[in-house]
Amino acid sequence: MKDLNDKVAVITGGASGMGLAFAHRFAAAGMKVAIGDIEEPALEAAVAELVASGAEVFGGRCDVTDIDSFRRFAADVEEAFGPAHVVCLNAGVAGSGDMAALALADWSWVLGVNLWGVVHGLDIYLKDLVAQNEGHVVVTASVAGHTSFPGLGPYSASKHAVSTIAETLYNELAAAGSEVGVTSLCPGFVATGIFASGRNRPEHLVDALGELPSEEQLERQEMVREWMAENAKDPAEVADLVHDAVLEQTFWVFTDPDHIESIERRHEEIRGRQNPSQEQSIGLSLMD
Repeated sequence: MKDLNDKVAVITGGASGMGLAFAHRFAAAGMKVAIGDIEEPALEAAVAELVASGAEVFGGRCDVTDIDSFRRFAADVEEAFGPAHVVCLNAGVAGSGDMAALALADWSWVLGVNLWGVVHGLDIYLKDLVAQNEGHVVVTASVAGHTSFPGLGPYSASKHAVSTIAETLYNELAAAGSEVGVTSLCPGFVATGIFASGRNRPEHLVDALGELPSEEQLERQEMVREWMAENAKDPAEVADLVHDAVLEQTFWVFTDPDHIESIERRHEEIRGRQNPSQEQSIGLSLMD
């Protein structure tokens, strides 16, 4: 896209973290912004914050795991602003725990938000974007979609999945000569509330929790939180990268070039038929 002024940006997970930063950045570019989120108090606060900044904004409850909820949100946005141009499929949760200790509910929750949230978004928006031959899809993947994070199996699986969905979509649109762009956003560690995302876990996926985290797992989680508090990137910096990627039709966006080394090491191990090492795991490398 060459001009964002007066166009419409739709952002899931838009009430906090990177999603809210996207909304501020696109509003600053003259776009109307629609944010959807499952956390209603945060959504109300985000809308108020955006309005106070001068943004033209619509906010609505959107459970990306529920296609009917997502469709209602999309219909309300279109009624308010018209068709979408930039669609940021950004809603995400983390979850944690070694796979031997997980319950099926843990998998269902993470895959429901991170994977099916993207699939549902594409089901709702892609045909219209292709028909208008103008627009951009931003899929929030992760560096975890290119390497491994012990203790985050469902999360890493979901991010590997949406990474290949985004890449496949890019190639399909390019082959068709479409003007619709795609960006695969691969953040490293960003200062968001994703590691507290359990606050939004639905009740029917809480009752069947697996084993409680071990002391070692809790220590690992605390080390990651402490590291992030000191080193995580500001969401506003990521929003600048995404804004530029939309204008420049850039597919890959990595927020932390240092993580490329771990990804390259993994690829070298694959080429050499070597067993996975801790050096290629970004999660484990942080513990060194």
